[in-house]
Amino acid sequence: MKKLGIIGGLGPMATVYFMQLVTEMTKARRDQEHLEMILHSCPQIPDRTSYILGKSGENPFPALARIGKELMGQGADVIAIPCVTAHYFQRKLEEEIEIPILNAVEETAVCLEEAGVTRAGILATDGTLKSGLFQKAFEKRGIAGLLPGAEGQKRVMHLIYDNVKAGKPVELPLFEAAAGELFARGAQAVLLGCTELSLIKRDYQTGPGILDVMEVLARKAVLSCGCLKETYETLIPSVDKGPWALSTGF
Repeated sequence: MKKLGIIGGLGPMATVYFMQLVTEMTKARRDQEHLEMILHSCPQIPDRTSYILGKSGENPFPALARIGKELMGQGADVIAIPCVTAHYFQRKLEEEIEIPILNAVEETAVCLEEAGVTRAGILATDGTLKSGLFQKAFEKRGIAGLLPGAEGQKRVMHLIYDNVKAGKPVELPLFEAAAGELFARGAQAVLLGCTELSLIKRDYQTGPGILDVMEVLARKAVLSCGCLKETYETLIPSVDKGPWALSTGF
């Protein structure tokens, strides 16, 4: 099996959950059949959204590149970054690091296309939305990306920074309002497009219309390095089976 390198700490709890997902998704009958993972968790990497929005001059890229090279030197064959906003630096990192870096954004677009989704809502950081990461990947596949309105986006950022990153309980009604707005506007699926938001799906019933981008990344990591359990071969149902929003509860 190939060794998986993880640039973690962005944020710390999301990294822990990513490793849990990788372990749960791996088809293994004993310890020795699980993936070997090399983790460097560095919460001190500057905030990605603040840099992208021009609110901070601290560039996260040098630290990301340094850690990626260190993981490569330690024998990693593939790198995963369980932070969607950090994918803003994906292309530049690929120029610096000589091993594959999994792309959660592109993999999510493929996942949606295979399920027949043509309209997807995006819940993510201001930095991710401004960079257009999902929108560009979706456009290539004929998928319309729906963004929250101003108030909805404030709710999303509050959930990410003031709830999950602050170590506080999630204010679930805020999430339900943000996702419900996108379903009401015709989204067939709504993405948890920030790995902090993934913790909401971990801890609460979010409905079948929600696609967790971290699950997509974990699934790709297992496929790249080991053997995937059959139950995770498909993360979302085909849209032909009926509108997802009917059973979301929003």
